[in-house]
Amino acid sequence: MKATQSPLFGSVDEVTERLEGVGYLASTAVATTVYLADRLGKPLLVEGPAGVGKTELAKAVAAATGSGLVRLQCYEGIDEARALYEWNHAKQLLRITAGQGHESWDATRDDVFSEEFLLPRPLLTAIRRDDPTVLLIDEMDKADVEVEGLLLEVLSDYQVSIPEMGTVTATRKPFALLTSNSTRELSEALKRRCLFLHLDFPDPDLERRIVLTRVPELPQALADALVRTVRVLRAMELRKVPSVAETIDWGRTLLALGLDTLDDDAVRQTLGVVLKHQSDQVKASAELRLN
Repeated sequence: MKATQSPLFGSVDEVTERLEGVGYLASTAVATTVYLADRLGKPLLVEGPAGVGKTELAKAVAAATGSGLVRLQCYEGIDEARALYEWNHAKQLLRITAGQGHESWDATRDDVFSEEFLLPRPLLTAIRRDDPTVLLIDEMDKADVEVEGLLLEVLSDYQVSIPEMGTVTATRKPFALLTSNSTRELSEALKRRCLFLHLDFPDPDLERRIVLTRVPELPQALADALVRTVRVLRAMELRKVPSVAETIDWGRTLLALGLDTLDDDAVRQTLGVVLKHQSDQVKASAELRLN
């Protein structure tokens, strides 16, 4: 049975409005790409530096559409058992032991390779869901190249082959979103199956709006100063430049401390909120001319 396609959004404007309703301010390019991925039923590959809102986009799509979020967090060494499924070997062994002398091996084998003993992992979980689902495959570039092969069947036909049970095919396609920080090049075969979106740090106006959306108590002037300072920091050659999330955290920090200006003293006291390496703090302090 072929998976059905049930769009989550009716238009690009609707994407923009519904994402904004859950606190995610999307540019026209982002909203258009999300709409097309949804309408065409294709996975969406989102690349860009860490901290620009790639993972948050998947969470926002799920929240805006009332969909369940299934997340596969990639890491070096992740394998099929952690991504697709595995068998509950301890429970299988107990079942085999209990059946010895009472029933044939064929009957026991059919039993232990049944639904009761199957442990679905994120990919299989998303494929089997009948309700609207957002499948987030996070930091794909951290996984080994071999893992990409596991995704080809899933992202092409939205199905998973289980040798002992047969092929599980989605009845409803999940909205699949893959993220990558571009630490390695993903395979062309995987890219062909996806629409592509590059996210960079937002322009000053959009970042200001994002900060004020997340920290509405922040004075406009202070938000302006934060965004300007963060942009200066991002222009430096730092080990880790501040993300949008850290700009938001900085705004919350200033409010918590009762600070209403971003002067040298305020920056000195709170720089650790946005710069997490000592060498970056030393460099920033020098270039910002903090005393």
